[in-house]
Amino acid sequence: MTSAQVGTRVDERAFQEQVEPLRRELTAHCYRMVGSVHEAEDLVQETYLRAWRSFPGFENRSSVRTWMYRIATNTCLTALEGRSRRPLPTGLGQPAGDPTAELQDRSDIPWLEPAPDTVLWGGPAPDPADVAVGRDSVRLAFVAALQHLTAQQRAVLLLREVLRWSAAEVAQALSLTVAGVNSTLQRARAHLRALPEETRPPAAPAWDEYDPRVRELLDAYVRAFEEYDVDGIVATLTADAVWEMPPFVEWYRGAEDVGTLIGTRCPASGPGDMRLVRTALNGNPAVAVYMRGPDGVHRAFQVQHLEGDPRGIAHVTVWFGTRVFTALGLAEVLPG
Repeated sequence: MTSAQVGTRVDERAFQEQVEPLRRELTAHCYRMVGSVHEAEDLVQETYLRAWRSFPGFENRSSVRTWMYRIATNTCLTALEGRSRRPLPTGLGQPAGDPTAELQDRSDIPWLEPAPDTVLWGGPAPDPADVAVGRDSVRLAFVAALQHLTAQQRAVLLLREVLRWSAAEVAQALSLTVAGVNSTLQRARAHLRALPEETRPPAAPAWDEYDPRVRELLDAYVRAFEEYDVDGIVATLTADAVWEMPPFVEWYRGAEDVGTLIGTRCPASGPGDMRLVRTALNGNPAVAVYMRGPDGVHRAFQVQHLEGDPRGIAHVTVWFGTRVFTALGLAEVLPG
């Protein structure tokens, strides 16, 4: 082995030791930027390739973490050039729908995707004060709100308010002036404040997984679905609960309308048709729903992301198909 080959291996080992611990938080950062955890993982891989090519010239002029975030942010900005945003149905601008009307399937829209907790933290998230990726920064409502901003506004907002970089650091990373960073941040904040209530991120998360009232509420929600008890489902929702389920563009407001939708559109016909498995997305409780087919087998049907407080479930976002099940590491078929 030549001295050059030995040097390359030493450099690669040093590079991996410094950057590999950052992978999860960089994945969260890219996810916040692009709204797709699958795309975020690809962008992190591209970030690592760019960083490796630049590593010989790095020379520790900044921290490795700052350097990697700078590369990741610019990788995301390049990927977002010319792209449309990833919305949820509530972000399309139309009013709440009629639960008895036909559904419009828009599978052509690149919808916002959820992020499994296992991708962001390697398992159920511990106290957010002890981890690099805080739950608040990846809440689905926050990531959905970011989609209403331009790519540059997203980058500036995230670097300034999530990562707490100075305006000068952001300016250097994005090749902007400090004045340009400050004005972009002001526009981003104003845009978020102007969003409709159903798309505006809450001031603070409401769930407390250790609150026994929350556990009782989630138990009742799961039990009502598995018994296909529509009245029981409605009882767990807040009066003004929101329900949305891409790729369908309609969204619904109010527990009674949600109950009508589930009672008329759900393919279940009675108790036992649905089985639910608890999981977690974006730092919030979620349930994976398996639907029983004519052969008696329960197959992957939908995953529901839940938001609310001890008073009730206030917002449910539903994704269909097996893609989210796969990301969560869940089986497509439940054992009998």
